[in-house]
Amino acid sequence: MRLCRPRQWIKNLLVFVAPAAAGVLFHRTVLWHGVAAFGIFCLAASGTYFLNDAIDAPADRLHPTKRLRPVAVGVVPVPVAVVVGLAMLVVSVGLGQLLAGWHLTLVMAVYALVNVAYSLGLKNEPILDLAAVSAGFVLRAVAGGVATGVALTDWFLIVASFGSLLIVTGKRSGEKKLLAEQQVDDGSIRQTLGLYTPSFLRSVRTLSAAVTVTAYCLWAFDRAAQLHRGSDPIWFQLTVIPFTVALLHIMRLLDSGQGAAPEDLALHDHRLQIYGACWIAL
Repeated sequence: MRLCRPRQWIKNLLVFVAPAAAGVLFHRTVLWHGVAAFGIFCLAASGTYFLNDAIDAPADRLHPTKRLRPVAVGVVPVPVAVVVGLAMLVVSVGLGQLLAGWHLTLVMAVYALVNVAYSLGLKNEPILDLAAVSAGFVLRAVAGGVATGVALTDWFLIVASFGSLLIVTGKRSGEKKLLAEQQVDDGSIRQTLGLYTPSFLRSVRTLSAAVTVTAYCLWAFDRAAQLHRGSDPIWFQLTVIPFTVALLHIMRLLDSGQGAAPEDLALHDHRLQIYGACWIAL
């Protein structure tokens, strides 16, 4: 169970974003399909953790916190982690077929392939490692739309893509800060960490945040025009305010190196939760 990392499953809530943005999340069929997609992604994500930890065990033993992971300390043998991880991924792809046909099967298969490629080598390729991890977040959001039959707009995909890149880049910054505080050579833990300078990561975060806010504003105004022809109660436009404030709050945290574990921000940062509640209410 530790190797499954249940705390990380909060990322899988992204499957509910597309139906929520479309205003159909609480329709019975949509809700149950969303819950099923969430469960499938929990299984798939845990499978990738099994594989990644099995491959990364030697490097994890040098890390100040990852050295306590079950595979790194020898509690779970590497062969067992590999077999169970692959089985989880295969089952998740099959469940995707049962839930929503070949469309979701394709999404789950791409998710599995991207993560396996990441574990086997992409994690050592600068820029491509950021793209691979970001793709995992985007595919969760796409899966939510596919599983519930919600059409995904261009603006939605842009916000999901660049928002994911922002979080992943902040995670790398947090990892660099943590290793520097522990006086550990980041290049020995993850090759790409040694290739990323703080200024480069800051530039990527700035670019990602700018595109995310711009695309969200365009989506909000476009969505309002579609739903309220002839009248404009401005609720969609007002969502830009908590969205932007929350993004600036996240930027501040990431700039201070607090993004190594993004799930902790979602679970424990009360300001971020308040901004999210305001956004949902509007």
